[in-house]
Amino acid sequence: MSNTKSQITDVKMGNYLHDCRLKMGETIRKIREKRGYSQEQLAEIMQISRTTISKIENGKFAISIDYLVKFGWYLNFDIDFVDKPI
Repeated sequence: MSNTKSQITDVKMGNYLHDCRLKMGETIRKIREKRGYSQEQLAEIMQISRTTISKIENGKFAISIDYLVKFGWYLNFDIDFVDKPI
């Protein structure tokens, strides 16, 4: 692959990751609000900082699977896509 094609691919992947982070953060925010938690309340329950929750909800944090599972646990939603057949 030429250097230019590689750079284009890197930019596209970066944009894709950013879009995924935004969608995931927005979904987490909607679920949090539906469950009646403020960022501060959820941060205390999860034992993480409110700024981390804010960054995740705004797509500015590369959320780990550990955080995703914690959000699922404390906000009562399933992370079951891994168990689904492709």
